[in-house]
Amino acid sequence: MSNVFIGKRYQDAMQFAAHAHRKQMRKGADIPYIVHPIECSMIVSSITDDEDVIIAALLHDVIEDTEYGYDDICERFGVRVANLVQNETEDKRNELSRKHTWSVRKKETIDHLSRSDRDSKIICLGDKLSNIRASIRDYESNREEFWQRFNQTDPDLQGWYYESIRDILSEELSETDAWREYDRLCTQMFGKLDLQAIESRLDLMP
Repeated sequence: MSNVFIGKRYQDAMQFAAHAHRKQMRKGADIPYIVHPIECSMIVSSITDDEDVIIAALLHDVIEDTEYGYDDICERFGVRVANLVQNETEDKRNELSRKHTWSVRKKETIDHLSRSDRDSKIICLGDKLSNIRASIRDYESNREEFWQRFNQTDPDLQGWYYESIRDILSEELSETDAWREYDRLCTQMFGKLDLQAIESRLDLMP
């Protein structure tokens, strides 16, 4: 285990993240949300010892999903951590229905990821691997209702998103155990998808 986890900076970040996510639970599960960013930071620590990157992984959903913003992170943990977290933050378009903006938001995420640096890709891998681990666990226990918890209920479209990210991350991270696990779980969850055909479907959607 990385020495980062026993350092004061990480412990401070843990307290901050736990407070920021204090009212949130994992989607469709009776599990405190903070479990996810902790797992994400642990996955990231298996790839890099960079303290800023590991802390940014722990805080990666703070700007997107809590009342705290870029300046709050910058003040507490520095500009680099704040920039890394900002780079992981999706424009939720909160004034619109998340279900109706799903495809454009995910296309933006994929395009942005393709132009991101290695550190940001490592955090993304930690995030998505944590998510797909949880999805497989929950899917096996409740297949009939599983997809209804998401803004996008079509499993092929969800698969297009996860596998498109997998392909981008493979360019720099395919040698890591985390990426290999993510690749295996994508195939287990979604099978072998025709990503171009699915993207063509998305292009025709309103």
